[in-house]
Amino acid sequence: MAGGIDLSTAPRGIRNNNPGNIEFNPANDWKGQHPQSQQIDKRFCVFTEPEWGIRALMIILRNYQRKYDLKTVEEIINRWAPSSENNTKAYVNHVCKQMMVEKDEELDLEDKDTLINLSRAICKHENGVQPYSIYHYMSAWDIM
Repeated sequence: MAGGIDLSTAPRGIRNNNPGNIEFNPANDWKGQHPQSQQIDKRFCVFTEPEWGIRALMIILRNYQRKYDLKTVEEIINRWAPSSENNTKAYVNHVCKQMMVEKDEELDLEDKDTLINLSRAICKHENGVQPYSIYHYMSAWDIM
């Protein structure tokens, strides 16, 4: 059970301890990634604990801002969940509602609370549920 959710029926991101649904890439050697990640799930990373998956999500989001100067929910989600695979407009609206921000409002992802809130909103959208407490997100921040 993860936060009261039966793992046998949980969304893939929860089962994989990868609530951001980060795609597997052999070039990325994420801390906490399951050693047989690709054997367990051919497409997505599998982490040993949810904090490692949340940590990887936070690092990617922060890098979007540092490397690509993406500052708004709309810019970030358009890169994270491209419209070729997602209803990006609905995704942006959901994240904005969860964060209580406008789609073109600039975010500071160096700020702990902002990055945690964005990560929580993405995880909720990706999985349809939020089984993780704020402490999971704070722990992920602490191990970054």
